[in-house]
Amino acid sequence: MTFLLNTRRLWPAFFLTLLLIGCTEELPKETPLTIKEDQATAYNRAKEVRENTSLELYDGITMSLWASDSLAPDPIAMSIDDEGNVYLTRTNRQKHSEFDIRGHQDWMTRSIALQTAEERRAFLHKEFAPENSARNEYLPDLNNDGVHDWKDLAVEEEEVWKITDENGDGIADVSKRILSDFHDEITDVAGALLVRKNDVFVGVGPDMWRLQDTNGDEVLDKKESIATGFAVHIGFGGHGMSGAIEGPDGRIYWGIGDIGANLTAKDGSTYKYPNQGVIVRSDPDGSNFEVFAAGLRNTHEFVFDAYGNIISSDNDGDHRGESERLVHIVEGHDAGWRANWQYGKYTDPRNNKYHVWMDEKLFQPRWEGQAAYIIPPIMNYHNGPTGMVYNPGTALGSAWKNHFFLVEFVGNPSRSPIWSFTLKPKGATFELEQEKKLALGILPTGIRFGPDGALYAADWINGWDTKNYGRVWKIDVTSDKNDLAAARKETKELMVLDYESQSEDKLYSLLSHADMRIRQKAQFELVNRGKKGAQIFKKAIDQTDNQLARVHGIWGLGQLGRQRLDHAAPIVGLLADSDPEIVAQAAKMLGDVKYTEAAPQLVKLLSNDYPRARFYAAEALGRIKYEQAIPDLIKMIEANNDEDIYIRHAGVLALSRIGKQEPVVALASSSSRSLRIAAVLVLRRLGSEKVTAFLKDQDEYIVTEAARAINDDWSIEPALPALASVLTETRFTSEPLLRRAINAALRVGGDKELDMVIAFALRDGVAPELKAEALATLGTWANPSVMDRVDGRYRGEIKRDAALAQAKAKANTAKFLQSSNSAVVIAAANMLAELQVPDFNDQLATMMTNHPLPEVRAAMLTSLGKLSYSDMEGLVKKGMNDKEGEVRTTALSLLSGMEISAENLPGIVTPIFAKGSLKEQQEMLTVLGKMPAEKSEAILSGLIDQLTNKKLDKSLTLDLIEASEANGSAALASKLVPLKSDDTNTVAAFQETLYGGDARLGGRTFYTHPAAQCTRCHVIRGEGTTVGPQLGGIGSQLTREQILQALIEPSARLAPGFGSVSLTLKDGQKVSGILMEETDKELVLKTSEAEPLHIPTARISERKNSPSSMPPMGGIMTKREIRDVVEFLANLK
Repeated sequence: MTFLLNTRRLWPAFFLTLLLIGCTEELPKETPLTIKEDQATAYNRAKEVRENTSLELYDGITMSLWASDSLAPDPIAMSIDDEGNVYLTRTNRQKHSEFDIRGHQDWMTRSIALQTAEERRAFLHKEFAPENSARNEYLPDLNNDGVHDWKDLAVEEEEVWKITDENGDGIADVSKRILSDFHDEITDVAGALLVRKNDVFVGVGPDMWRLQDTNGDEVLDKKESIATGFAVHIGFGGHGMSGAIEGPDGRIYWGIGDIGANLTAKDGSTYKYPNQGVIVRSDPDGSNFEVFAAGLRNTHEFVFDAYGNIISSDNDGDHRGESERLVHIVEGHDAGWRANWQYGKYTDPRNNKYHVWMDEKLFQPRWEGQAAYIIPPIMNYHNGPTGMVYNPGTALGSAWKNHFFLVEFVGNPSRSPIWSFTLKPKGATFELEQEKKLALGILPTGIRFGPDGALYAADWINGWDTKNYGRVWKIDVTSDKNDLAAARKETKELMVLDYESQSEDKLYSLLSHADMRIRQKAQFELVNRGKKGAQIFKKAIDQTDNQLARVHGIWGLGQLGRQRLDHAAPIVGLLADSDPEIVAQAAKMLGDVKYTEAAPQLVKLLSNDYPRARFYAAEALGRIKYEQAIPDLIKMIEANNDEDIYIRHAGVLALSRIGKQEPVVALASSSSRSLRIAAVLVLRRLGSEKVTAFLKDQDEYIVTEAARAINDDWSIEPALPALASVLTETRFTSEPLLRRAINAALRVGGDKELDMVIAFALRDGVAPELKAEALATLGTWANPSVMDRVDGRYRGEIKRDAALAQAKAKANTAKFLQSSNSAVVIAAANMLAELQVPDFNDQLATMMTNHPLPEVRAAMLTSLGKLSYSDMEGLVKKGMNDKEGEVRTTALSLLSGMEISAENLPGIVTPIFAKGSLKEQQEMLTVLGKMPAEKSEAILSGLIDQLTNKKLDKSLTLDLIEASEANGSAALASKLVPLKSDDTNTVAAFQETLYGGDARLGGRTFYTHPAAQCTRCHVIRGEGTTVGPQLGGIGSQLTREQILQALIEPSARLAPGFGSVSLTLKDGQKVSGILMEETDKELVLKTSEAEPLHIPTARISERKNSPSSMPPMGGIMTKREIRDVVEFLANLK
């Protein structure tokens, strides 16, 4: 029976057929939803889309549409089977069931406090409890029960679609939904997908699922969780599970971004990484689970090269001045990122703005003085990495051998290229050798090589949100560049070979094949044959004609060795091989299977000339836990002299796995700096309080590294008192060290620690910013921030008696107030206010009157307001008459806390609007909005009249509207109607934001707003990225109205070079391309042709701009923030 499907988006001339797959009596069958395009429609649609898509392709590269819009809806993860069928995960939960913390800043502290996925469930149940339905109406009532609650989060399902070219014409024509599932209230987005011959892996927090089709109906009907506990926090959207891939060792590898993982494996073992992204691995059934690497932010995908090296690109933290990182990931890796460096402490007024990731420059490639516990990136690389693949050997043409391919996803197809690059060895790691821009013009999410050797790319088309359609493109070399045509043809045939029926000799020959996919298939089949396979692997490693066959032989014996250890015995002899890479691979695999008998030979490799041999030998000895290797590991680390971070990492990891502390602690007296650094790193991994021995080191860098070990992450709590004692030493100046010492004193919280902090703040020679931090810490002594003052990790609530801190403050404040540094004086006043110590009120009042610096006078006013100063009214009057606007504005802000009669209020208000500055008038309106209606209604009504009659500065429009709305008066609400627009999504609704902003605050919003993330796409004065238009001088190019339109309706106007336009000409011709230039007379488009296309505006009958990748800011920033950003941009001239 044929039906016309009611899809949400139907292209003209689409004929969609619903195929009902029948059931048999023998097995229960499901009915997969199937969408089918007839051949003519598919061909014409592919032709039309290609002609209207402007592509920039590397020389010798071609692109064609393989699957059109309705066949590939909202593609996230991608996989391709041996027959060339494309599989995509489609997200529905992103629409309403996945939350982005940037849109819920009031959740930040509660989110960073979460430690498990079940705690997230409890949070959602509380936040979306049925009794909160009215405030949560933004969440659709998806289950139609009349309530907006957490049950609506258990409706939307993730999907897996299988797309096929059934008629073999090179264009997909059938798409089947083979899975629709995963809709628990804490289910995340399905971002990881791996399709194998007999099973499918889908990663969707909180689980990694292994699925199978048990009855041949193509629907995945059996599922089993092989690990659970992924997706702890509500963090940035798109930071969930990803990157499922089968490793050359037969394990399944996958990852999750920094929404974190607190994991339970199938055997019940647990792994706590709630604040960082991790890469994990296990056997396909979930056994032998391991956390392979950590400290990642969001490596969407990672790949294995021909030698089993893992390469990826990790997303940056969206901070001003940083960028993404190209990373070589190894076992035990810590890339340095923590979610608590993104959000949490930075919105807590009781905390500070110190930012470990940025202030300690952890995001940069290695530099002298960088924290030692991380493995830094190869280099800072391209924006928004998502899909990634490695050429398996016969794909594309020979010019693309040994190339990695990486998607740069920035929400805009005209700025989201697919890059290709190669690496070259550098010690035990790599460095960039070269890169090429493969293709530009689509918005890829995933990329995969098909069995035909072409590269396939899933296309999100535009923007960031779901749209119920997508595409798949085929990228290939042109015929004249296809010099691997014969090899590709052979590979395609071998991809579908029945390996189970092949002879061992045939499989042996395939271990030398040019394509790593074929080599791996032969390897895995030989593993399935047990002893017979082992004999073939032995033959492969004994020959010397083909190095890669030997590598696969080693890997295969390693797989068998995990099943029965004696299968790995032949590998031992390779530790003395003449090929250094074979030696390295052998060492790696012997460690993987924990082949203890090889330990003495592995020890000898610690002094091998080949860095990779040393690296893998050290890692192997750590996995074996070979205690006798300790002296040689120490020698290797010393000889390395910190030149190769990866060698140091391997030695540190080995020593920490062996776990013997005594020889490590003994290194405190070593003359070798590199050994003392390594010792600290080992003790950090062991969580040993014996790391305190290194707080006495004469090298401040080593002391600082010990401080990081003690304070950061889970902390070594017994060592905190020793870290606090660092404050008593005068020889240190390192800000990372001293901040951690101050924080340790706060966390310990004893009388001795309190005295240390005060003495430190009093000491001469201490940097003013550190003195200010010490005083701020004292101010919170009785009730510290729940988040660490350095690394931002949630520490929990602490309540202490304030009496001692108050007494100490009384005894020492006079000295702080006499400081010549304004930051210290202000911090002292703030401390008194936080501790509620009124003893110095008169001195603060005198300083408010007489101090030469306005910022100090303003701070005295604020502190005295919190301290309920007896003559606050008189002081505020003085402040209102201060010569500096900053002080006057601060004084005005304090009026709302004072008792002012309705009769006296006009006498205060009228002069402000007669001669006060704009800031003062805005602050006065804020105060009026906080006052009782009976006091302020008449004044506000009069001001509305003045604004309506254009007798009041239009820059006050927003402030007056907000104050009147806060007043709650129905009469005022009625008078506001003419000033406001009903259409909340247009520029008209934001007219009050055109004037009156604060350019300084606008700059801060532009650079630091956690949700808007302006610098993620725009550059000003060299800062930011060029995903969107550069905004330097924008104030000279656009009017305020145009700037506001760009913020509120970003798709209404295209910036040249940053968006596509589709034109219908008056003669009926249709033209599409990237808008490069626009005048009143013509448009200049960049198309697939070499020369730009000039179109006179007189020839255009219809124009359609592609949607902007920038989200409308009206739903992200407050009106005040938008007003400030308009002011900031308007002044960039």
